[in-house]
Amino acid sequence: VQLQASGGGLVQSGGSLSLSCAISRGTFSLYGMGWFRQVQGKEREFVSAIRRSGGRTYYSDSVKGRFTISRHNAENTVYLQMNSLKPEDTAVYYCAADKYGLAEYWNPAVYDYWGQGTQVTVSS
Repeated sequence: VQLQASGGGLVQSGGSLSLSCAISRGTFSLYGMGWFRQVQGKEREFVSAIRRSGGRTYYSDSVKGRFTISRHNAENTVYLQMNSLKPEDTAVYYCAADKYGLAEYWNPAVYDYWGQGTQVTVSS
């Protein structure tokens, strides 16, 4: 299974970005998907997750109401729409896949596969 994240970049505070993560060599609909972010020198932080069917989504308090996670199983892709971005959202964003159903969606240790990360920089 391989994950390829894309869509990061530089944006001004208040702006928007959309991240995508495509999965290959695997059956996408079998995986719960998550987004995490990491700032250098800090631990990887949960951002959002979505269950296999897309029927249940989860967000960290810091992004709730601003970010939206979605998935398109036919396209083997999960998306993260990020609106009202703040400088503190600056980080490398990673997508991850969990083949066991997101029992602890906030815990990076339960995810089985990771993408390479995409940099998001929000200027003030």
